[in-house]
Amino acid sequence: MRKFCLSKWYLYVMNIVIIGSGNVAAVLGRKFVAAGHHILQILSRNASAASELAYEWNTESANYSSLINKEADVYIVAVADGAIEGVANDLRLPGKVVAHTAAAVKMDVLKEVTENYGVFYPLQSLRKEQEQIPEIPIYIEGVNEQTNNVLNKLARSVYKEACYSADFDKRTKLHIGAVLVNNFTNHLFSLTEAYCKKEGIEFTELLPLIDNTFYRLHDAAPSSLQTGPAARGDMETIDKHRALLDKHPQLLKLYEFLTGSILGRPLTPLD
Repeated sequence: MRKFCLSKWYLYVMNIVIIGSGNVAAVLGRKFVAAGHHILQILSRNASAASELAYEWNTESANYSSLINKEADVYIVAVADGAIEGVANDLRLPGKVVAHTAAAVKMDVLKEVTENYGVFYPLQSLRKEQEQIPEIPIYIEGVNEQTNNVLNKLARSVYKEACYSADFDKRTKLHIGAVLVNNFTNHLFSLTEAYCKKEGIEFTELLPLIDNTFYRLHDAAPSSLQTGPAARGDMETIDKHRALLDKHPQLLKLYEFLTGSILGRPLTPLD
């Protein structure tokens, strides 16, 4: 690990091995490269995806754990939650800092890999095809001071304004929140897009409203921003909407459930 002084900030240039070749691996790898780190190797069972990333970062790829480069400063296991244990069973990297990227998996899954294990969780929706990479808040947990120091330096090189410590309990709660505000919200967008197509209107006409909805959250609590017929108790409009959504049964169920949640009571059946 080499240290350079840039103005008042110190940049620790790390040699990194990334295990995985999916969305999280690709985006974190790009952030690491942009921060001046060196990706020594991409290790993945998906040979074509690993080769593509290795070409992008001018490094090497490997497809078997027996071929892993053991000269790195830190190893980032960026695979699906259910695959972490299997990866850990095949790795032995004594003395190295090894961290997985999952919110809902305990760091102890890596305890047989090394004595310096932890978690490097990016709280962000990441897609490898993204042209503009968003800022990525990082939540870290290390089994000891050495691990915490390395992961903290790596996280701050990616986004120095948002590096936090978070144990398994906090990460899991944050992950639930992330699913609610991101995954579920996007599913509503998908259902609305399908509704718009079926009804002959353009989903893009809703984008100014969507942008404003999210922008306002920077300045006020969500509870203070609720608008719409349910917030007003406008049952006449609600019933008109329910009648119009009769040919969209999945969307109707969600509409009725969420409307009832805002009203604080379940809706009565339509006549």
